[in-house]
This record gives sequence, C-alpha cells and structure tokens, in this order.
Amino acid sequence: MLYHVVALGNWLADAHLPYAPASLAKDGSVHCSPSEEATLAAATRFHGGVTGPLVALLIDETRLDASVKWVAPAPGSPLAQAPGALFPRVLGPVNRDAVVGLMEIVRDEDGRARELVPRN
Repeated sequence: MLYHVVALGNWLADAHLPYAPASLAKDGSVHCSPSEEATLAAATRFHGGVTGPLVALLIDETRLDASVKWVAPAPGSPLAQAPGALFPRVLGPVNRDAVVGLMEIVRDEDGRARELVPRN
C-alpha cells in the first residue's frame, strides 16, 4: 500500500479526472510514502501550514496505470537515517480506481500530524 498526503479539497476537485497534484507537473512524480509513520512525518514536514482537512490516499500499487519508482529519501528528511529507506514515486497521474481508501490525518494544535483514522 502506498500513502499520499493531500488536502481533502484538492482530492475532491476534478473527481472525474485522474489525480494529478502539482508535484507531477513540477518534478514528474506523485510523492508517496511506504508506511503510516512516514506519512505522518511527511504530513508534518510538508503540509504543516495547510488549513482544512488533510487526508492520506491509500493507493494500491498493483492497480495503478502509471509505474512506480522507489527512491532514497532526501538528505534532510527525518526518515533519511533509516537504513535502506525508500520512498515510492508514481510516475504519472493516479487513476482514481487505484485509490482504495482514505485516512483522515489528525493534527495537534501545532499542526503536527499525530495519527491516521479511517474516513467514512
């Protein structure tokens, strides 16, 4: 399972089209995380200032139309110290039928992501 953090409003926009965040146009990939722990760290680091609900898309890699490349974390990443850590990058838009669930990202009063809870 791959995890991708997104503001709920961005996920709901253009629901009839494959999901294509700004990172796809900027660097050619949809940034994902391989675990809940990494997802929470990414949500805190890259989405701490986002107002409104944040969710993690649960993406079934086997259902993606685009290929996935696994890369080492950036040197400044909090998970860069984990030996052998790799992060998935989807090399194209995410077809919506590959998204098999949503988890709400619960944040504390300082904006730090604390847990993922199922979203109905």
